[in-house]
Amino acid sequence: MNINWKNIALFALVAVLILGTGFMQSWNTALLILNMGLISAIMAIGVNMQWGYAGLFNIGIMGFVAIGGLATVLTAMPPVKEAWAAGGLRMMLALAAGAAAIAGAVRIHRKMVPGRRRMLALVAWLIAGFVLYRQLFDPAAMAIEAVNPASTGYLGGAGLPVLLAWPLGGLMAAGVAWVIGKTALGLRADYLAIATLGIAEIIVAMMKNEDWLDRGVKNVVGIPRPLPYEIDLQRDPGFVEGAAALGLDPVTASTLFVKLGYGVMFALVLLVVLWLAQMALNSPWGRMMRAIRDNEVAAEAMGKDVVARHLQIFILGSAVVGIAGAMMTTLDGQLTPGAYQPLRFTFLIWVMVIVGGSGNNWGAILGGFLIWFLWVQVEPLGKMLMDLVTAPLPDGALKAHLLESVAHMRLFTMGLILLLVLRFSPRGLIPEK
Repeated sequence: MNINWKNIALFALVAVLILGTGFMQSWNTALLILNMGLISAIMAIGVNMQWGYAGLFNIGIMGFVAIGGLATVLTAMPPVKEAWAAGGLRMMLALAAGAAAIAGAVRIHRKMVPGRRRMLALVAWLIAGFVLYRQLFDPAAMAIEAVNPASTGYLGGAGLPVLLAWPLGGLMAAGVAWVIGKTALGLRADYLAIATLGIAEIIVAMMKNEDWLDRGVKNVVGIPRPLPYEIDLQRDPGFVEGAAALGLDPVTASTLFVKLGYGVMFALVLLVVLWLAQMALNSPWGRMMRAIRDNEVAAEAMGKDVVARHLQIFILGSAVVGIAGAMMTTLDGQLTPGAYQPLRFTFLIWVMVIVGGSGNNWGAILGGFLIWFLWVQVEPLGKMLMDLVTAPLPDGALKAHLLESVAHMRLFTMGLILLLVLRFSPRGLIPEK
């Protein structure tokens, strides 16, 4: 077996950068970069499955990340009994009525002969279903949101262990991907990109406005954690004694312990996702997906169901992104719908895949770690550099302008890296074999 020393050197470089952060800055910062790098790598694998395997240009990644975060709230937060008593049953009836209206419309469309009668039946059915839905939904939402809106004002969750939210986030993202795929996968290239971006914005807008579901822009805080809280560790005599033996104060030791625990869990998930993705890529199914990506007409002529396979890979990739979204919200301990921005949760993930190497899962992982490290560190390092460059300059408009430009250093660096990689290694740092 040939050893690819270039790839080993690239991963070693990322490891050195993270370790250097620990030695030069703080281990808290280094572990934070490591944890978010692990989550970003999982997101990059999900996008790589869609683009690298099948050539699907999905830029609605933000929506699936947000759905994963919502799954954490619905799973781990305790139910608000007063809100359920005020309007929970009516809300469930409203959602059932909405689902029945959609299912009935689909059945009418399939069973009736195309023509004017089918159109009139569809319109009448949808209007009646919408009126019934709103009659049930509006009073229920108002009643739920009126229950102690400063701290609750929503239904809450199931009160289950938060780790169950990770697979549930994948299942919820897969379900939404199925709906989106059935309606949008007939589009190609830039049209599919525009459609998925618009749908992602709709998902985030709903999460911002439906307070009864997730408190909207008031945010959900205090999501239960799979690891102990730092304050509890600091009160544990055994932990304090162990920290003293290592030469650490209890506060620092508790913070490092929790972040390291998250890192171990995230690394295990990444390894499982990577193993499954590699097995799929190297299987006959994976070769079929790449054949469809390279030439849809030829693959269809060989009897492959291109539409079904596109839907399949779209669902699988979105599920992986949903799992990562649930993991990220678990790490943050709160759901903030207003924080889901395309720049962070779509553009940056795409840069990771492109820089790392689309079609190669190892490249996606490398891109996830490298780009996230730069995203975190470029601004403080850029400020240090700009302070050094402007030190000899007299105070004035030029110096002030240069110092203010530090805020744009992240975007400048991302664009520069993307251009350099596309110029000198257009297939990425670890290209597809």
